[in-house]
Amino acid sequence: MPETLPQPSGNCRFCGDSAQVIAVAPNTPGASWSARAVVHPNPLYRIEGEPGRRGDGIYDRMHSVGAHEVLVENPHHDRHLWNASDEEIAQFLRLAAERILDLKRDPRIKYISLFKDYGKNAGQEFSHPTSQLTATMFVPRRVLYELRAGRDYFQTKERCVFCDIIQQEERQALRVIESRGDYLAIGPYAPRVPYETWILPRYHESSFERAGGNRPGPHLNLAALLRRTLQRVRSITEDFHLVLHTSPSSLHPSRNLGYWKTIDDDYHWHIEILPVVGAKAKSYTFKEVYYSPVSSETAVKHLREARIDG
Repeated sequence: MPETLPQPSGNCRFCGDSAQVIAVAPNTPGASWSARAVVHPNPLYRIEGEPGRRGDGIYDRMHSVGAHEVLVENPHHDRHLWNASDEEIAQFLRLAAERILDLKRDPRIKYISLFKDYGKNAGQEFSHPTSQLTATMFVPRRVLYELRAGRDYFQTKERCVFCDIIQQEERQALRVIESRGDYLAIGPYAPRVPYETWILPRYHESSFERAGGNRPGPHLNLAALLRRTLQRVRSITEDFHLVLHTSPSSLHPSRNLGYWKTIDDDYHWHIEILPVVGAKAKSYTFKEVYYSPVSSETAVKHLREARIDG
C-alpha cells in the first residue's frame, strides 16, 4: 500500500476559510457548509478574457481561458467519498451538478471535466478530500473519441450504445459489481487497467447535471453506490483516478459544425474509476490499444467479494 497521506495541519487551506469560495452546498450538523467550490490556488485556466484562437501553421493556439475549481467534498479533513455519510456525498454530487450547469451557461465553454486523483501514485495534489473541475474551450481528446463513437453507433442502430451495454451486462450478470436503485457499477468488457470500474444510470440521460433534478432519492442512491464502489476498489489499492464523463455544452452550438445534434439520444453520462495497481504494472497502452493482466470477470469477482461497510 502507498505511504500514509499527510494528516491535517493548522494551515490546511480547505479546512479554514482562506480559499476564494465560488459556491456552497447547504450546511450539515456541526459545520457551516457540507461541500463547496473554490478557486484552485494555481489554476490551469482563468475565466477572464477571450481564447484568441489562431492558426500557427497547421496547429492551433489559444489562451488558457476557462475555469479551474477545487470541489471540497467535505468540511472534515478525514471524511472521504468512501467513509462519509451518503447524505454528505449526495450534497457534494448536487454541488458538482450545479457548478457544471453554471459553467455551461458561458458560451465560450465547450466541456466541463470533473476528476479526482487520489494517492501518491495517482498524482494527488491536496490532502483534504477534494475533487477538481476544469472548464475548457475544447473537448478533451479521450472524451471526443467516446462522443464520436456514441454518435456513430446511434446513426447505425438508432440506439444508445451505453444503454445496450447496460442491458447486456445485466442480462449476462458476469461483470455487474453492484446495483443501487437506478444506478449500476460494472467492470467494462475490455478494461484499460486492472479493476477498472464504471458507474452508470440505468435510465438514459446524456448529462450528469440533469440527473435526478432536485429529488433526494437518486442522489442518495448514487452516493451510496459510489461510496461502496470506492471501498471495493480500495480493498485492491488506495490509488485511483476518478473521472466523470458528461455531455459537452450544447447550449451554444457552433454555426459551422454539425456536432452534437443527437447528443441527448446517443450519449450516456457515467463515472469511470481507474485504479493504479503497482503490483500489476504490466498494463500497457499503445495508440489507444490497451492490455490488462487481469480480466474484467476476475476483477469483478474480487470486487464483489470485498468486505465493505454499510
